[in-house]
Amino acid sequence: MLKLKNIVAASIMLSLFACNNDKNTALGSAEKKNDTMMQQSWEQITKKAKGTTVTWMKYTGDKKSNKYINDVLIPGIKEKFDISLKIIPGQSSSIVSSIMSEKEADVEKGETDMVWINGETFFQIQQFAGLFGPFTYKLPSSAFINYEDPIIKYDFQQEIKGYEAPWGKASFIALTDGAKVKNPPLSMQDFEVYWKANPGKFTLSLDFTGYTLLKTWLIEIAGGSANLKGNFDKKKYDEYSTKLWGFINRNKQYFWKKGETFPESAVTISQLYATGEVNFGFSFGFTAVDKGIKEGLFPKTTIAYVLKAGSIHNASYLAIPFNATNKEGALVVINYLISPEAQIEKSNINNSGGTPIFDITKITPELKAKYEALEKPKYGMTEQQALAKAIVEPHSMYMIKVAEDFRKKVIEVK
Repeated sequence: MLKLKNIVAASIMLSLFACNNDKNTALGSAEKKNDTMMQQSWEQITKKAKGTTVTWMKYTGDKKSNKYINDVLIPGIKEKFDISLKIIPGQSSSIVSSIMSEKEADVEKGETDMVWINGETFFQIQQFAGLFGPFTYKLPSSAFINYEDPIIKYDFQQEIKGYEAPWGKASFIALTDGAKVKNPPLSMQDFEVYWKANPGKFTLSLDFTGYTLLKTWLIEIAGGSANLKGNFDKKKYDEYSTKLWGFINRNKQYFWKKGETFPESAVTISQLYATGEVNFGFSFGFTAVDKGIKEGLFPKTTIAYVLKAGSIHNASYLAIPFNATNKEGALVVINYLISPEAQIEKSNINNSGGTPIFDITKITPELKAKYEALEKPKYGMTEQQALAKAIVEPHSMYMIKVAEDFRKKVIEVK
Protein backbone atom coordinates (compact mmCIF):
# COMPACT_ATOMS: atom_id res chain seq x y z
CA MET A 1 0.00 0.00 0.00
CA LEU A 2 1.11 3.57 -0.68
CA LYS A 3 1.95 5.75 2.27
CA LEU A 4 0.59 9.28 1.89
CA LYS A 5 3.28 10.90 3.99
CA ASN A 6 6.06 9.30 1.93
CA ILE A 7 4.92 10.07 -1.59
CA VAL A 8 6.70 13.42 -2.03
CA ALA A 9 9.95 11.93 -0.77
CA ALA A 10 9.45 8.96 -3.06
CA SER A 11 8.82 11.21 -6.05
CA ILE A 12 12.05 13.06 -5.35
CA MET A 13 13.98 9.81 -5.39
CA LEU A 14 12.24 8.46 -8.47
CA SER A 15 13.02 11.60 -10.45
CA LEU A 16 16.73 11.05 -10.03
CA PHE A 17 16.69 7.81 -11.94
CA ALA A 18 16.64 6.89 -15.65
CA CYS A 19 15.93 9.29 -18.42
CA ASN A 20 12.71 9.15 -20.37
CA ASN A 21 13.58 6.89 -23.29
CA ASP A 22 10.03 5.78 -24.05
CA LYS A 23 9.25 6.05 -27.76
CA ASN A 24 5.52 6.53 -27.21
CA THR A 25 3.99 9.65 -28.70
CA ALA A 26 2.25 12.36 -26.73
CA LEU A 27 -1.08 10.84 -27.81
CA GLY A 28 -0.35 7.56 -26.05
CA SER A 29 1.00 4.11 -26.75
CA ALA A 30 -0.98 1.85 -29.07
CA GLU A 31 -0.27 -1.26 -27.02
CA LYS A 32 -1.98 0.35 -24.01
CA LYS A 33 -5.21 1.08 -25.87
CA ASN A 34 -6.96 -2.03 -24.60
CA ASP A 35 -9.22 -0.57 -21.95
CA THR A 36 -12.77 -1.87 -22.44
CA MET A 37 -14.32 1.56 -22.03
CA MET A 38 -11.92 3.03 -24.58
CA GLN A 39 -12.87 0.39 -27.13
CA GLN A 40 -16.27 2.03 -27.49
CA SER A 41 -16.90 4.25 -30.50
CA TRP A 42 -17.04 8.01 -29.92
CA GLU A 43 -20.76 7.87 -30.62
CA GLN A 44 -21.20 5.26 -27.87
CA ILE A 45 -19.13 7.33 -25.45
CA THR A 46 -21.14 10.52 -26.05
CA LYS A 47 -24.42 8.61 -25.77
CA LYS A 48 -23.40 7.09 -22.43
CA ALA A 49 -22.27 10.51 -21.14
CA LYS A 50 -25.64 12.09 -21.87
CA GLY A 51 -27.64 12.96 -18.76
CA THR A 52 -24.69 12.47 -16.40
CA THR A 53 -22.72 14.73 -14.06
CA VAL A 54 -18.99 15.36 -14.45
CA THR A 55 -17.14 16.50 -11.33
CA TRP A 56 -14.15 18.73 -12.10
CA MET A 57 -11.57 19.57 -9.44
CA LYS A 58 -9.72 22.77 -10.31
CA TYR A 59 -8.22 26.00 -9.03
CA THR A 60 -11.02 28.49 -8.33
CA GLY A 61 -9.05 31.58 -7.28
CA ASP A 62 -9.44 33.50 -10.56
CA LYS A 63 -12.72 35.46 -10.51
CA LYS A 64 -12.66 36.14 -14.27
CA SER A 65 -12.12 32.47 -15.06
CA ASN A 66 -14.80 31.43 -12.56
CA LYS A 67 -17.31 33.77 -14.18
CA TYR A 68 -16.50 32.38 -17.63
CA ILE A 69 -16.95 28.80 -16.43
CA ASN A 70 -20.17 29.52 -14.53
CA ASP A 71 -21.77 31.79 -17.12
CA VAL A 72 -20.54 30.25 -20.37
CA LEU A 73 -19.06 26.76 -20.00
CA ILE A 74 -21.47 25.12 -17.58
CA PRO A 75 -24.67 26.14 -19.39
CA GLY A 76 -23.03 25.55 -22.79
CA ILE A 77 -21.99 22.00 -21.94
CA LYS A 78 -25.43 21.27 -20.52
CA GLU A 79 -27.08 22.52 -23.70
CA LYS A 80 -24.71 20.79 -26.13
CA PHE A 81 -24.25 17.44 -24.41
CA ASP A 82 -26.83 17.25 -21.59
CA ILE A 83 -23.95 16.95 -19.11
CA SER A 84 -24.02 18.75 -15.76
CA LEU A 85 -20.56 20.11 -14.94
CA LYS A 86 -19.89 20.33 -11.22
CA ILE A 87 -16.84 22.30 -10.00
CA ILE A 88 -15.07 21.51 -6.73
CA PRO A 89 -12.06 23.55 -5.57
CA GLY A 90 -8.61 22.01 -5.44
CA GLN A 91 -5.09 22.58 -6.68
CA SER A 92 -1.59 21.13 -6.53
CA SER A 93 -1.12 19.26 -3.24
CA SER A 94 -4.85 18.93 -2.52
CA ILE A 95 -5.41 17.24 -5.89
CA VAL A 96 -2.45 14.93 -5.31
CA SER A 97 -3.69 14.08 -1.80
CA SER A 98 -7.26 13.44 -2.96
CA ILE A 99 -6.27 11.01 -5.71
CA MET A 100 -3.54 9.37 -3.65
CA SER A 101 -5.76 8.75 -0.62
CA GLU A 102 -8.31 7.03 -2.87
CA LYS A 103 -5.57 4.96 -4.47
CA GLU A 104 -4.32 3.94 -1.05
CA ALA A 105 -7.82 3.00 0.10
CA ASP A 106 -8.61 1.09 -3.13
CA VAL A 107 -11.59 3.35 -3.85
CA GLU A 108 -13.10 2.12 -7.12
CA LYS A 109 -15.41 5.06 -7.80
CA GLY A 110 -13.63 8.31 -7.08
CA GLU A 111 -14.92 11.72 -6.06
CA THR A 112 -13.48 13.43 -9.13
CA ASP A 113 -13.92 12.76 -12.85
CA MET A 114 -11.39 15.26 -14.18
CA VAL A 115 -8.72 17.60 -12.85
CA TRP A 116 -6.90 20.73 -14.05
CA ILE A 117 -3.19 20.24 -13.44
CA ASN A 118 0.36 20.63 -14.70
CA GLY A 119 3.97 20.45 -13.63
CA GLU A 120 4.79 19.04 -10.26
CA THR A 121 1.18 17.92 -9.74
CA PHE A 122 1.29 15.73 -12.86
CA PHE A 123 4.73 14.46 -11.89
CA GLN A 124 3.69 13.48 -8.37
CA ILE A 125 0.43 11.81 -9.39
CA GLN A 126 2.25 9.76 -12.00
CA GLN A 127 4.58 8.37 -9.34
CA PHE A 128 1.70 6.25 -8.05
CA ALA A 129 -0.11 5.72 -11.39
CA GLY A 130 -2.93 7.99 -10.33
CA LEU A 131 -4.21 8.96 -13.78
CA PHE A 132 -6.33 7.14 -16.33
CA GLY A 133 -4.92 6.82 -19.81
CA PRO A 134 -3.64 7.23 -22.31
CA PHE A 135 -6.84 8.85 -23.59
CA THR A 136 -6.03 11.81 -25.85
CA TYR A 137 -5.83 9.61 -28.97
CA LYS A 138 -9.58 9.00 -28.55
CA LEU A 139 -10.57 12.68 -28.63
CA PRO A 140 -11.71 14.00 -32.03
CA SER A 141 -10.48 17.47 -31.06
CA SER A 142 -6.92 16.16 -30.78
CA ALA A 143 -6.79 16.46 -34.58
CA PHE A 144 -6.42 20.24 -34.16
CA ILE A 145 -3.47 20.03 -31.75
CA ASN A 146 0.21 19.61 -32.53
CA TYR A 147 1.22 17.16 -29.85
CA GLU A 148 4.83 17.44 -30.98
CA ASP A 149 4.94 21.09 -29.92
CA PRO A 150 7.48 20.95 -27.04
CA ILE A 151 5.33 23.21 -24.82
CA ILE A 152 2.49 20.68 -25.14
CA LYS A 153 4.41 17.41 -25.45
CA TYR A 154 6.42 18.01 -22.29
CA ASP A 155 4.83 19.06 -19.04
CA PHE A 156 7.77 20.49 -17.06
CA GLN A 157 10.14 18.21 -19.03
CA GLN A 158 7.89 15.18 -18.46
CA GLU A 159 6.34 13.66 -21.61
CA ILE A 160 2.57 13.57 -21.25
CA LYS A 161 2.14 10.32 -23.28
CA GLY A 162 -1.61 10.79 -23.69
CA TYR A 163 -2.36 11.13 -19.96
CA GLU A 164 -3.08 14.86 -20.19
CA ALA A 165 -4.94 16.97 -22.74
CA PRO A 166 -3.70 20.57 -23.03
CA TRP A 167 -6.22 23.25 -22.08
CA GLY A 168 -4.18 26.44 -22.30
CA LYS A 169 -0.73 27.93 -22.73
CA ALA A 170 0.75 30.48 -20.35
CA SER A 171 3.56 33.03 -20.36
CA PHE A 172 5.13 34.24 -17.11
CA ILE A 173 5.26 38.04 -16.95
CA ALA A 174 6.00 40.82 -14.48
CA LEU A 175 3.77 43.86 -14.15
CA THR A 176 4.25 47.28 -12.65
CA ASP A 177 2.88 50.81 -12.78
CA GLY A 178 4.79 52.58 -15.53
CA ALA A 179 3.91 55.95 -14.00
CA LYS A 180 5.67 55.02 -10.75
CA VAL A 181 8.46 52.76 -12.01
CA LYS A 182 10.12 54.43 -14.99
CA ASN A 183 12.81 51.79 -15.48
CA PRO A 184 11.40 48.40 -14.42
CA PRO A 185 14.05 46.06 -12.98
CA LEU A 186 14.92 43.21 -15.33
CA SER A 187 17.81 41.40 -13.65
CA MET A 188 18.34 40.26 -10.08
CA GLN A 189 20.90 43.03 -9.70
CA ASP A 190 18.32 45.57 -10.91
CA PHE A 191 15.84 44.33 -8.32
CA GLU A 192 18.43 44.56 -5.55
CA VAL A 193 19.11 48.19 -6.41
CA TYR A 194 15.38 48.95 -6.59
CA TRP A 195 14.56 47.25 -3.29
CA LYS A 196 17.17 49.22 -1.38
CA ALA A 197 15.91 52.49 -2.85
CA ASN A 198 12.23 51.59 -2.37
CA PRO A 199 11.86 49.40 0.74
CA GLY A 200 8.56 47.66 1.39
CA LYS A 201 7.35 47.78 -2.21
CA PHE A 202 7.99 44.18 -3.22
CA THR A 203 6.95 40.69 -2.18
CA LEU A 204 6.32 37.27 -3.71
CA SER A 205 3.64 34.68 -3.13
CA LEU A 206 3.86 31.19 -1.69
CA ASP A 207 2.19 29.57 -4.67
CA PHE A 208 2.79 28.48 -8.25
CA THR A 209 3.32 32.09 -9.40
CA GLY A 210 5.80 32.96 -6.66
CA TYR A 211 7.77 29.77 -7.16
CA THR A 212 7.90 30.46 -10.90
CA LEU A 213 9.55 33.80 -10.11
CA LEU A 214 12.11 31.92 -8.01
CA LYS A 215 12.70 29.49 -10.89
CA THR A 216 13.18 32.44 -13.24
CA TRP A 217 15.91 33.77 -10.98
CA LEU A 218 17.40 30.29 -10.69
CA ILE A 219 17.60 30.22 -14.50
CA GLU A 220 19.29 33.62 -14.49
CA ILE A 221 21.88 32.36 -11.99
CA ALA A 222 22.38 29.23 -14.12
CA GLY A 223 23.18 31.36 -17.15
CA GLY A 224 20.09 30.44 -19.14
CA SER A 225 17.35 27.81 -19.38
CA ALA A 226 19.55 25.50 -21.49
CA ASN A 227 21.66 24.84 -18.39
CA LEU A 228 18.65 23.40 -16.56
CA LYS A 229 17.30 21.36 -19.47
CA GLY A 230 16.49 17.69 -18.99
CA ASN A 231 16.20 15.68 -15.81
CA PHE A 232 16.63 17.22 -12.38
CA ASP A 233 20.31 17.78 -11.58
CA LYS A 234 20.80 17.92 -7.80
CA LYS A 235 24.38 19.14 -8.06
CA LYS A 236 23.35 22.08 -10.24
CA TYR A 237 20.33 22.80 -8.06
CA ASP A 238 22.40 22.88 -4.89
CA GLU A 239 24.94 25.22 -6.47
CA TYR A 240 22.46 27.66 -7.99
CA SER A 241 19.90 27.61 -5.19
CA THR A 242 22.56 28.43 -2.58
CA LYS A 243 23.18 31.66 -4.49
CA LEU A 244 19.44 32.27 -4.81
CA TRP A 245 18.73 31.92 -1.09
CA GLY A 246 21.72 34.12 -0.28
CA PHE A 247 20.37 36.79 -2.64
CA ILE A 248 16.92 36.73 -1.05
CA ASN A 249 18.06 36.53 2.55
CA ARG A 250 20.34 39.54 2.26
CA ASN A 251 17.53 41.55 0.69
CA LYS A 252 14.31 40.37 2.35
CA GLN A 253 14.64 43.16 4.92
CA TYR A 254 13.62 45.48 2.06
CA PHE A 255 10.53 43.43 1.18
CA TRP A 256 6.92 44.15 2.13
CA LYS A 257 6.56 43.79 5.92
CA LYS A 258 10.37 43.43 6.02
CA GLY A 259 10.16 39.93 4.59
CA GLU A 260 8.75 38.56 7.84
CA THR A 261 5.66 37.24 6.09
CA PHE A 262 4.68 36.41 2.53
CA PRO A 263 1.22 36.35 0.88
CA GLU A 264 -0.17 32.89 0.22
CA SER A 265 -1.35 33.68 -3.31
CA ALA A 266 -0.69 35.86 -6.35
CA VAL A 267 -4.28 37.09 -6.03
CA THR A 268 -3.34 38.77 -2.74
CA ILE A 269 -0.32 40.39 -4.37
CA SER A 270 -2.55 41.73 -7.16
CA GLN A 271 -4.72 43.31 -4.48
CA LEU A 272 -1.67 44.80 -2.76
CA TYR A 273 -0.54 46.15 -6.11
CA ALA A 274 -3.99 47.60 -6.79
CA THR A 275 -3.94 49.52 -3.50
CA GLY A 276 -0.36 50.72 -3.99
CA GLU A 277 1.16 48.73 -1.13
CA VAL A 278 3.57 47.02 -3.52
CA ASN A 279 4.77 48.13 -6.95
CA PHE A 280 5.03 44.76 -8.67
CA GLY A 281 2.88 41.79 -9.51
CA PHE A 282 3.49 38.60 -11.46
CA SER A 283 1.12 36.59 -13.58
CA PHE A 284 0.66 34.10 -16.40
CA GLY A 285 -0.75 35.18 -19.73
CA PHE A 286 -0.10 38.18 -21.91
CA THR A 287 -3.69 39.40 -21.31
CA ALA A 288 -3.31 39.63 -17.50
CA VAL A 289 -2.83 43.40 -17.48
CA ASP A 290 -5.85 44.10 -19.68
CA LYS A 291 -8.00 41.79 -17.56
CA GLY A 292 -6.91 43.63 -14.40
CA ILE A 293 -7.64 47.04 -15.90
CA LYS A 294 -11.02 45.92 -17.26
CA GLU A 295 -11.96 44.68 -13.80
CA GLY A 296 -11.00 48.05 -12.31
CA LEU A 297 -8.28 46.40 -10.24
CA PHE A 298 -5.14 47.81 -11.91
CA PRO A 299 -4.39 51.43 -12.84
CA LYS A 300 -4.39 52.14 -16.58
CA THR A 301 -0.69 52.96 -16.37
CA THR A 302 0.09 49.29 -15.63
CA ILE A 303 2.57 47.69 -18.01
CA ALA A 304 3.73 44.10 -18.54
CA TYR A 305 7.28 43.04 -19.19
CA VAL A 306 9.59 40.02 -19.21
CA LEU A 307 12.49 39.51 -16.81
CA LYS A 308 16.10 39.09 -17.96
CA ALA A 309 16.04 35.26 -17.96
CA GLY A 310 12.99 35.21 -20.25
CA SER A 311 9.34 34.28 -19.99
CA ILE A 312 8.77 30.74 -18.75
CA HIS A 313 6.17 29.19 -21.05
CA ASN A 314 4.12 26.16 -20.14
CA ALA A 315 0.79 24.52 -20.72
CA SER A 316 -1.91 23.52 -18.28
CA TYR A 317 -3.76 20.27 -18.79
CA LEU A 318 -6.93 18.31 -18.16
CA ALA A 319 -6.57 14.78 -16.84
CA ILE A 320 -8.78 11.95 -15.61
CA PRO A 321 -8.11 10.24 -12.25
CA PHE A 322 -7.53 6.47 -12.41
CA ASN A 323 -10.83 5.75 -10.68
CA ALA A 324 -13.07 8.43 -12.19
CA THR A 325 -16.69 7.33 -11.88
CA ASN A 326 -17.75 8.99 -15.12
CA LYS A 327 -14.90 8.54 -17.58
CA GLU A 328 -17.17 8.82 -20.61
CA GLY A 329 -18.50 12.14 -19.38
CA ALA A 330 -15.00 13.40 -18.66
CA LEU A 331 -13.88 12.47 -22.18
CA VAL A 332 -16.78 14.36 -23.76
CA VAL A 333 -16.20 17.46 -21.64
CA ILE A 334 -12.44 17.46 -22.22
CA ASN A 335 -12.93 16.95 -25.94
CA TYR A 336 -15.13 20.04 -26.02
CA LEU A 337 -12.82 22.16 -23.85
CA ILE A 338 -9.85 21.54 -26.16
CA SER A 339 -11.88 22.07 -29.34
CA PRO A 340 -11.09 25.15 -31.48
CA GLU A 341 -14.58 26.49 -30.82
CA ALA A 342 -14.19 26.39 -27.04
CA GLN A 343 -10.55 27.53 -27.17
CA ILE A 344 -11.43 30.65 -29.16
CA GLU A 345 -14.24 31.38 -26.73
CA LYS A 346 -11.89 30.92 -23.77
CA SER A 347 -9.17 33.09 -25.35
CA ASN A 348 -11.51 36.06 -25.53
CA ILE A 349 -10.06 38.69 -23.22
CA ASN A 350 -13.54 39.23 -21.81
CA ASN A 351 -13.69 35.58 -20.76
CA SER A 352 -10.58 33.83 -19.48
CA GLY A 353 -8.02 35.19 -21.94
CA GLY A 354 -4.67 33.61 -22.76
CA THR A 355 -3.19 31.56 -25.57
CA PRO A 356 -5.17 28.71 -27.20
CA ILE A 357 -3.64 25.27 -27.66
CA PHE A 358 -4.72 24.53 -31.20
CA ASP A 359 -2.34 24.60 -34.15
CA ILE A 360 -3.50 27.57 -36.23
CA THR A 361 -2.62 25.67 -39.42
CA LYS A 362 -5.01 22.84 -38.52
CA ILE A 363 -8.21 24.84 -38.06
CA THR A 364 -10.61 26.04 -40.75
CA PRO A 365 -10.26 29.49 -42.36
CA GLU A 366 -13.52 30.50 -40.70
CA LEU A 367 -12.26 29.60 -37.21
CA LYS A 368 -8.92 31.27 -37.91
CA ALA A 369 -10.71 34.47 -38.90
CA LYS A 370 -12.85 34.27 -35.76
CA TYR A 371 -9.76 33.90 -33.57
CA GLU A 372 -7.90 36.72 -35.27
CA ALA A 373 -10.94 38.98 -34.85
CA LEU A 374 -10.80 38.72 -31.05
CA GLU A 375 -10.15 41.92 -29.14
CA LYS A 376 -6.40 42.53 -28.85
CA PRO A 377 -4.65 43.59 -25.64
CA LYS A 378 -4.59 47.36 -25.26
CA TYR A 379 -2.37 47.71 -22.22
CA GLY A 380 -0.42 44.48 -21.80
CA MET A 381 1.88 42.55 -24.09
CA THR A 382 0.94 40.97 -27.38
CA GLU A 383 1.11 37.22 -27.83
CA GLN A 384 4.04 37.69 -30.22
CA GLN A 385 5.99 39.82 -27.73
CA ALA A 386 5.61 37.17 -25.03
CA LEU A 387 6.53 34.30 -27.35
CA ALA A 388 9.63 36.14 -28.58
CA LYS A 389 11.17 35.77 -25.11
CA ALA A 390 9.85 32.31 -24.31
CA ILE A 391 11.93 29.80 -22.35
CA VAL A 392 10.97 26.26 -21.37
CA GLU A 393 10.00 25.08 -17.91
CA PRO A 394 12.67 23.20 -15.97
CA HIS A 395 11.94 19.72 -14.64
CA SER A 396 9.14 19.48 -12.05
CA MET A 397 11.62 18.72 -9.30
CA TYR A 398 13.00 22.24 -9.48
CA MET A 399 9.55 23.56 -8.56
CA ILE A 400 9.17 21.02 -5.76
CA LYS A 401 12.60 21.79 -4.32
CA VAL A 402 12.27 25.56 -4.67
CA ALA A 403 8.95 25.51 -2.81
CA GLU A 404 10.35 23.30 -0.07
CA ASP A 405 13.62 25.19 0.34
CA PHE A 406 12.10 28.66 0.24
CA ARG A 407 10.28 27.80 3.45
CA LYS A 408 13.28 26.11 5.04
CA LYS A 409 16.04 28.49 3.94
CA VAL A 410 14.24 31.84 3.78
CA ILE A 411 11.03 31.91 5.82
CA GLU A 412 12.41 29.91 8.74
CA VAL A 413 15.70 31.83 8.75
CA LYS A 414 15.45 34.79 11.07
